[in-house]
Amino acid sequence: MELQGRKVLVVGLGRSGVAAARLLLTQGAHVIGNDQRSANELSDDARRLADEGVELALGGHDAALFTSVDQIVLSPGVPMLPALQAAERAGIPIASEIELAARFVRGTLVGITGTNGKSTVTTLVGDMCLRSGRPTFVGGNLGTPLVDVVGTPAAGVGGYVVVELSSFQLERIDKLHIEVAALLNVTEDHLDRYASFEAYADAKAGVFHNQTAADTAVVPSGDALCQALARRSAARVYSFGGADSAVRIVAGELVDTESGLRVPLSEISLSGKHNHDNACAAALIARLAGVSPEHVRAALVAFRGLPHRMQHVRRLADVDYYDDSKATNVGATAAALDGLGDRKVVLIAGGRDKGGDYAPIAQRMQARGRATVLIGEAAPLIAAALQDKGCRIERAQDLPGAVQRARELARPGDAVLLAPACSSFDMFRSYAHRGDEFQSAVRGLTGGAG
Repeated sequence: MELQGRKVLVVGLGRSGVAAARLLLTQGAHVIGNDQRSANELSDDARRLADEGVELALGGHDAALFTSVDQIVLSPGVPMLPALQAAERAGIPIASEIELAARFVRGTLVGITGTNGKSTVTTLVGDMCLRSGRPTFVGGNLGTPLVDVVGTPAAGVGGYVVVELSSFQLERIDKLHIEVAALLNVTEDHLDRYASFEAYADAKAGVFHNQTAADTAVVPSGDALCQALARRSAARVYSFGGADSAVRIVAGELVDTESGLRVPLSEISLSGKHNHDNACAAALIARLAGVSPEHVRAALVAFRGLPHRMQHVRRLADVDYYDDSKATNVGATAAALDGLGDRKVVLIAGGRDKGGDYAPIAQRMQARGRATVLIGEAAPLIAAALQDKGCRIERAQDLPGAVQRARELARPGDAVLLAPACSSFDMFRSYAHRGDEFQSAVRGLTGGAG
């Protein structure tokens, strides 16, 4: 990607777009930053780009601008705009921020994607790599843009670059080459953006793009779809979590029969089958990247989980309250319910619908649901799926009201679970804001059994 003297348009001036614009400036490009928002709506950091030499084109997406540049760099989440379609017709190259950054990485690139669990696995693998003593970068969709690694020791030969990748980030790639690539799972998500589940799965498969026979692909045991997507490349395919896998759970221990690693589950804070699978995936990915068993073990034992992912908030009147606000799709909510075993559950769900089928939630709530308290725009859709399943359905106007009603419905020994199966943007700034509000409401509960 030749950048010196080139006219490059960065579309979307969120955190990734701002970082990409700054990298492009260092490479001698003439950079134009484009966003549909006005200057007053941008972050302070984005507005500062104008003082650093970036030309700002704000308030919309002008097709004439998009077709007048030499290259376009697209921030994650930017949809297929008419102006982008015009640029494609004009033959303008379009690349993701991930594609741009990867051109400057010479270290071992580890890429992790999947509908659910990728932040947990990325964080775990990153800690395992850090403990090896090699320079390590951990970021991508997890928070820190990948372009921030450029020029750091981690990007050089001998470093580790561990990156979480969303389907959006994998849409516009060409030469991205990941040495250890993992696809943890693919379930229905973002169907408000993709034309079909197959299109969404194809985007996820981008993590294997350009892999060679010298590279490795990691997928869950017994998952025919993930196996098939991995085998599109020439990479060696490894599985985790199943009886046929080197890394799996055996008699209450996480074991890696290849490295000799053995870690009792009692020493790992992560709970639930889905999280044990995440731990297995992380151990396998790290081993394939060259991390020693002792560093893998140390990271597994030290890890305390990420906020808003099956986070135990408190126990009140023999009822446990769990915050899984990050469960923004049906598959994640189903996994959270499975992780609670045979306990009766009062589920708090709802938000902005993402086009998924709520039947898997209905099946689980029919088997062990005490009640479901629904909030947000998707409440009628979820209620329709739960109808006639023998599980009580109630509505609440807001999250504090839902927490109070869940407390009244729960019985000793039950779990109250926030696992919305929807995005948060109808009522909250983010899933983290939603989780924080849930935790505040739960901690505000007083009194004995109710």
